[in-house]
Amino acid sequence: MSENLTRGWVIAAVLLLAFAALPPLAEATGHSYLTVVASRVMIYAIAALSLDLILGYGAMVSFGHAAFIGIGAYAVGISAEHGLWEGTLTFPLAMAAAGLFALVTGAISLRTRGVYFIMITLAFGQMAYYTASSLSAYGGDDGLTIWGRSELFASPLLENEWSFYFFVLACLSLCWWFASRVVGSRFGRVIAGVRENRARMAAIGFDPYRHQLVAYVISGMIAGLAGALLANHSEFVSPAYMSWQRSGDLIIMVVLGGMGTLYGAVLGAVAYLALEDVLAGFTEHWRVIFGPLLILIVLYARGGIARAFRGEGRDG
Repeated sequence: MSENLTRGWVIAAVLLLAFAALPPLAEATGHSYLTVVASRVMIYAIAALSLDLILGYGAMVSFGHAAFIGIGAYAVGISAEHGLWEGTLTFPLAMAAAGLFALVTGAISLRTRGVYFIMITLAFGQMAYYTASSLSAYGGDDGLTIWGRSELFASPLLENEWSFYFFVLACLSLCWWFASRVVGSRFGRVIAGVRENRARMAAIGFDPYRHQLVAYVISGMIAGLAGALLANHSEFVSPAYMSWQRSGDLIIMVVLGGMGTLYGAVLGAVAYLALEDVLAGFTEHWRVIFGPLLILIVLYARGGIARAFRGEGRDG
């Protein structure tokens, strides 16, 4: 187990260093647009990492996870619409709003299991989607344009692409560190134990429901942060951020990268968005190609991309 954890730390450090080296390399080679692309990749890596906490470690298949991203994004967009631009307030607000939604919906959803859990999370996600679509004061179906990015300590620091890039990288690093501490803690071992045998964990004195609910809220808050960053990245918020298709994309990222490995979620986000960009260059129907490719990976490369870096055990 310690060997797997060490391997996870090393791979994560290499990934983060690679992200850190990208902007100067992109600038030197005349491909500065890659900085903007990589910012988006890292934001989705945060979202995928948050889902992996409950899917890979807790076997909670949420088809409404994108709702947390959308709530975080709308928290920033609506705050900006009312003149609140301070990121030290809006980012925690986005996380709190997503966490509150996760607490309320998770308290209901986690009373079910299996396909029922999948369906009820999908229902809550669609509820959030249609609620956002009905907010005519904030753009409704057309979405909400944000005329600038959040400030940090009253400074327009994030307006600079490099500054924003490294801010996103710092958020990814902190989220990965925090998630690795969670899964490596006693709490994380209980979540993994509930995944393996719920009745046995209850028999030795742990409350599976309460532990899963806390994990669900933590996951939702991290996804809310990803939503806040996404709103700043695109300077636009749309109900489409909450669609079930976006939740499906996140599940694909986690499966593609390797469930139960935090660095796998990051690898999955990188691979998914890179494949999307490459295949979309050939045809607008790129999903027709990507679908069979994903099926082959699930059938013949269980463990995803992360399998190439580890043994059969799970790690952080």
